[in-house]
Amino acid sequence: QVDLVESGGGLVQPGGSLTLSCAASGGTFGSSALGWFRQAPGKEREFVAAIGGNWSGGITAHADSVKGRFTVSRDNAKNTGYLRMNNLKPEDTGVYYCAVSEGYEGAVKFEWQYTYWGQGTQVTVSS
Repeated sequence: QVDLVESGGGLVQPGGSLTLSCAASGGTFGSSALGWFRQAPGKEREFVAAIGGNWSGGITAHADSVKGRFTVSRDNAKNTGYLRMNNLKPEDTGVYYCAVSEGYEGAVKFEWQYTYWGQGTQVTVSS
């Protein structure tokens, strides 16, 4: 069992930056894929970014909509994952979730590949 707690969300103006954190407890965090997803109001949850576990060499993947603006990373010594978000746009608004996979080590992109989910943190981009 892995418990995940996201933090770092908030209200930011367009063009601003935020860093989300995902603190994990339990399980084997370092060897597991870590993903970030988001859900905008009235829309389905979508993939944002992912980073593989130790054996993958930390491979990363980012959705096309955030490439060049968002960066996923992790600190396995702290059992924590991060999503650095720069040049935020109103369309980035939504609830952001982190997730950890029990069976995959690469930077996987599909919700069904993830086992444990956090409760989500709200990100609002508005002037």
